[in-house]
Amino acid sequence: MTNRIYRVAFLGSDEIALPFLEYLQHACPFVDLGLVLTQPDRRTGRGRKMTQNAIKQWSISHSIPCQSPEKPAERECDWIREEKIDCMLVMAYGHILKKIFLDLSPGGCFNLHASLLPKYRGASPIETAIAMGETLSGVTLMRVVQKMDAGPIVDSESVKIDSLDTGSTLREKIAQSCVPLIQRNIEALVKGSAEEMVQEEGNSTYCRKLFKEDGNLNFSVPAKMLVDRVRAFQSWPGCGFSIRGEKFRIGLAEEKKNDLLLKPGETARDGDGNFLIGTAKDALCLLKLQKPGGKMLNVEDFLRGFNFPFGEIVESLEMKNLLLQ
Repeated sequence: MTNRIYRVAFLGSDEIALPFLEYLQHACPFVDLGLVLTQPDRRTGRGRKMTQNAIKQWSISHSIPCQSPEKPAERECDWIREEKIDCMLVMAYGHILKKIFLDLSPGGCFNLHASLLPKYRGASPIETAIAMGETLSGVTLMRVVQKMDAGPIVDSESVKIDSLDTGSTLREKIAQSCVPLIQRNIEALVKGSAEEMVQEEGNSTYCRKLFKEDGNLNFSVPAKMLVDRVRAFQSWPGCGFSIRGEKFRIGLAEEKKNDLLLKPGETARDGDGNFLIGTAKDALCLLKLQKPGGKMLNVEDFLRGFNFPFGEIVESLEMKNLLLQ
């Protein structure tokens, strides 16, 4: 343990970083969080009200100097130099940093990325890992370089993906896993003595930004693939289907044997009352469902108030590849 106080800058915009920021602020006596850079206030919600992100709110509540430029530039570089920052930490900032930022502090600039690199570099690692059927994820601490998420690795923390995990629950697990990762490595980071290992470039994959259309479902694929998409995109964009011009959002689903020999997209209710849709392998069993303007309900409650036209075929829509080629 060191007797010196080291000044750390944080660049980020997502609440996923709050657990390890809390650790640095309250339980790491040799670290002083000297400044924060985050995204500008944005209009959110139905009222489109200007809202500060969670990182800015946290910084203000802890009296930590915070700036939120539209794009970090020379002025922010000058600020970091003036504050004599020893090390910079980045997580979910929303900007690719120019090279000038990477050399501002003697300790260097390090990113916490929400995957086990080199897999799932890019914009949507948490949701994409679930949608791809992975059973293990985590967070990687690495040096920031000009190429996206390709810097040498300092350390990582693994997180199990359970069968019922959604994008939201896995995000919370990864947020908590950042704390032991930082605990193990923060002293070496601020002193500039962290050991680094080059990533295996041949094993790298890149995930893209998600779009509303990623909620589409194609019933000509196995049910397991659809179940994984539903839970991955539960918060956003949400998965669903349309029938008779009405759109329905699926909140939770599981795979079941296709004992009724349903065709892909064919809907039915079996003898146990299960809401089934045929797929290429097994059937998709819907557990939670929401109609336009309604609440997300257990399927039993949903069907009490809605006369669903079982027997009709649900249209399959294109599911685009989540990985960049």
